[in-house]
Amino acid sequence: MRKHQLREFARALQERGLLLEAVLPSEEREIGYLSYDSRDLGEDTLFVCKGAAFKEEYLQQVLEAGAAAYVSETVYPNVDPAVPHLMVTDIRKAMPVLAGLFYEEAWKQLNLVGITGTKGKSTTTYYVKYILDSWMEAKGQPKTGVISSIDTYDGVIFKESHLTTPEVMDLQRHFRNAVDSGIGYMTMEVSSQGLKYDRVDDIVFDVGIFLNISEDHISPIEHPTMEDYFQSKLKIFRSTKHAVVNLDSDRAEEIVAAASAAEDVLTFSQTKPEADLYGYDVQKTGDEIRFRVRYQQGAGFDEPFALTMPGLFNVENALAAIGTALILGVPMEHIKKGLYEARSSGRMEVYTSKDRRIIAIVDYAHNRLSFEKLFGSTKEEYPDYKIVSIYGCPGSKAQLRRRDLAEVAVQFASKIFVTSEDSGTEPFEQIAEEIAAHIRPSGCPYAVIEEREEAIRTAFSEMTEPTVFLITGKGNETRQKIGRNYVPCLSDVEITKKYLALYNEML
Repeated sequence: MRKHQLREFARALQERGLLLEAVLPSEEREIGYLSYDSRDLGEDTLFVCKGAAFKEEYLQQVLEAGAAAYVSETVYPNVDPAVPHLMVTDIRKAMPVLAGLFYEEAWKQLNLVGITGTKGKSTTTYYVKYILDSWMEAKGQPKTGVISSIDTYDGVIFKESHLTTPEVMDLQRHFRNAVDSGIGYMTMEVSSQGLKYDRVDDIVFDVGIFLNISEDHISPIEHPTMEDYFQSKLKIFRSTKHAVVNLDSDRAEEIVAAASAAEDVLTFSQTKPEADLYGYDVQKTGDEIRFRVRYQQGAGFDEPFALTMPGLFNVENALAAIGTALILGVPMEHIKKGLYEARSSGRMEVYTSKDRRIIAIVDYAHNRLSFEKLFGSTKEEYPDYKIVSIYGCPGSKAQLRRRDLAEVAVQFASKIFVTSEDSGTEPFEQIAEEIAAHIRPSGCPYAVIEEREEAIRTAFSEMTEPTVFLITGKGNETRQKIGRNYVPCLSDVEITKKYLALYNEML
């Protein structure tokens, strides 16, 4: 990867109409690192002053640590004006330009799949990844990359994720790592925040998928209105070659209209036979979900498929993945094999006691649409079992979930355990009381237990008849956000296994 001088970054910003001022060093040196985090510096760093909470003292620390130059939209009066820097009109819009130049637009060497929607992004991401991995294995090529709300893999970095769509400089670094590792395909979730705040600007998705839309992430620090949320999601089609759209989504006509900005649109549905991909005859057989798909483009086909990841609602996600695979030219045998073998850590993981009186489902479901799908599917798949719900809501964001999740849970659950889920700087007691206020009118029994492990342990211990425990929100995550820090904790998967093993020992 070629290094660039500060004047080259200035020129790139000027060409985009973003540069206000450039103070260049008397003797140019190449920029060796790009960062917006004062704790993450490299040799000859170009530092980006980003965020409403950024303070001048952070910049002073960075310069004292040896940064080569900085980029800012704010003038810092106590910083020596002779220090090399670039002043810009909009730091958010400048970041994709800087990252694109520094990482030499590595995304252009990838087949890039972007997935947005209120529900199902991570599952669809892993369906696509498993399909592509099966194909790559047969061709003797490396496994494909993934950037999701669950984890990230780019050939160099493999880590648990805590941001659905990374900041643009992190994102472009992942693309560069993937290319340098010989990876040819990258599948990623694209959040409304990532779209709204320019994190995916200046890249083009080979395939852009729109799964569904439902009210979520409405708060003063996210989206002020549902319309802002929806319009942010639709931005994916401004930079998409081939669009894949769910005709069963709310506002499907508007989504299809926005998708027309792409070169072409492939539609899928389980209710509209006229869709390009029509899924039908869905059946649960043992541990498999079987269904047929009729494809009406080109030569077309009518083929059976099977999933082993639980949840009847996952047929919707599978149809999106099938459409993507067809666009990318994946042979049918690898589409079927990938879907059958697909797994997503912490997503619809089912654990059953030896006597089958306890079925525990661990899932990341965390908004109204995902709750409706999960609880409805559970009731259909396990009609003879009671349902107990264990969940929480995050602090200081997506505040409508406190009402929405309660309204869904009380329709299905025999009892609800309200517990912690990344409360952050907001007191857990306040979050729990807001949730409880929406549970109480229904008369559904509930308990508030802050520690997730204690909530799960208590729920298991109270079981008197066959019960499905829906443990949602955290999946296989191993950290909780408390205050401003992420604190290590046991994942819901680990806790579930622990207490299920103790229950089995007593049989």
